[in-house]
Amino acid sequence: MIADTANIFSNGDELIKIIQMRMPYGKYKGWYILDLPERYVVWYHQKGFPDGKLGEMLGVVYEIKLNGLEDMMRPLCQKYR
Repeated sequence: MIADTANIFSNGDELIKIIQMRMPYGKYKGWYILDLPERYVVWYHQKGFPDGKLGEMLGVVYEIKLNGLEDMMRPLCQKYR
């Protein structure tokens, strides 16, 4: 996962997609995935992220939250949402 995270951070377009992505289903449907509660993202990490692009993005969100990088993302959220 770390290699995938590094790739996404090196590609600004992918990072913007994560910033703009909303949860498509479940309890937090409609929430920006970056704004999901940490406990929910950790639960997904333990359970297994869904297949496909959503799972990849949630994996990156997990890494962002795990490493305390959310505050660094806020200016980008304000710019691209």
